Amino acid sequence: MINKILLSLVFCASFLFADNFTLKSSDLKGQLTKKQEFNGFGCSGENISPQLSWENAPNGTKSFAITVYDPDAPTGSGWWHWIIFNISKDRASIPAGFGNSDSKDAIQSITDYGKSGFGGACPPVGNRAHRYIFTIHALDVESLDLDKNTNAATVGYYINSHTISKASIISYYKR
Repeated sequence: MINKILLSLVFCASFLFADNFTLKSSDLKGQLTKKQEFNGFGCSGENISPQLSWENAPNGTKSFAITVYDPDAPTGSGWWHWIIFNISKDRASIPAGFGNSDSKDAIQSITDYGKSGFGGACPPVGNRAHRYIFTIHALDVESLDLDKNTNAATVGYYINSHTISKASIISYYKR
């Protein structure tokens, strides 16, 4: 009897996650490069945001948001490197360099660097490799009533409260 119940739960869970929402990148591999390293805070990279694409968004998706977070930053609360929201549900990718422009297609809000747009990796010299988590969020609202001056914690709150599903890529970087 217990085996039948467990089998039923596994079967139901497979339908729940059948959408297979996936994030991909032609630029990101296991390690970030100088191309994605920040230019400032003691770092001298190119600070170019990577190309990202996604597929199999779940039913009910009305918009997307993208976040890049470093949980290993020595701040006690991690570091937000990039936050984009109000991406159209009809969009399935963004090109390299998107985070370095003022796009009318989405809103890029304030990162922990204190400015909007992409802020690349910049771990302290000698720290272990930091994880950079690139995440696409499928949202249940067409837009978040926030602007580019909204801080990362507030945008994160709204993104998380409207996320239907999400997919991530993790890359590492050390200086």
